[in-house]
Amino acid sequence: MISKARIKEIHSLEMRKSRRQKRLFVAEGTKLVGDLLNTMRPSYVAALPQWIDMHRNLLADTPVDEITPAELERASLLRAPQEVIALFPIPDYLLDPESLKGKLTLALDGVQDPGNLGTIVRIADWFGIEGILCSMDTADIYNPKAIQATMGAIARVRLHYVDLPDMLSQTSLPIYGTFLDGENLYDKQLSPEGIIVMGNEGKGITKEVGEKVSERLFIPSYPAQRETSESLNVAIATSIVCAEFRRRQQ
Repeated sequence: MISKARIKEIHSLEMRKSRRQKRLFVAEGTKLVGDLLNTMRPSYVAALPQWIDMHRNLLADTPVDEITPAELERASLLRAPQEVIALFPIPDYLLDPESLKGKLTLALDGVQDPGNLGTIVRIADWFGIEGILCSMDTADIYNPKAIQATMGAIARVRLHYVDLPDMLSQTSLPIYGTFLDGENLYDKQLSPEGIIVMGNEGKGITKEVGEKVSERLFIPSYPAQRETSESLNVAIATSIVCAEFRRRQQ
């Protein structure tokens, strides 16, 4: 059975202010919670009996409430609840600029939509990118919608919220960014290490961050002369760019 106070706590974590105060975030569903259990210890779990029976070995010393489907529906933040709700502590990751050498890193400049952010984390995970630098005005990855959109990738990809122009000024790595006046992505020489900057959904990369970009890229439409959409969704653009970087390394 789950208490009213616990349900209230879960729902309060929809708000960024509450997440910051309590240093907790909500994860729901067998896949997402299962992936997180491999790397993090939850501070609380509410789940259906069958889920608890299958995961008892991973829940040592964790407060657990066995709940009914009706209780799960009341506590869940989802339209279609999925067996388990867990609260996890928000991790504190240290960032050493030197650690970025020898690998690809994503940087997000003002990405606002939690769904886009979560999808980008999932894309990073697919292409073996373990770190993402986020400007301070990028959406909160611990927003429940963003967490769900990661589909468990948040267990393997670390996000760092930083003063992005300052962080980029501290590295000697090539810094790539997507622009309408950039060079064709498929003709450009690409390094196996560096930072790939993706901009805001509507405004693109800010002037301050753009000044730090050393390699300007453009994703061409096909055919080049055909009238087409004005731009690509930022998550789709991220997947195209990451795929091309990794293709060169095959």
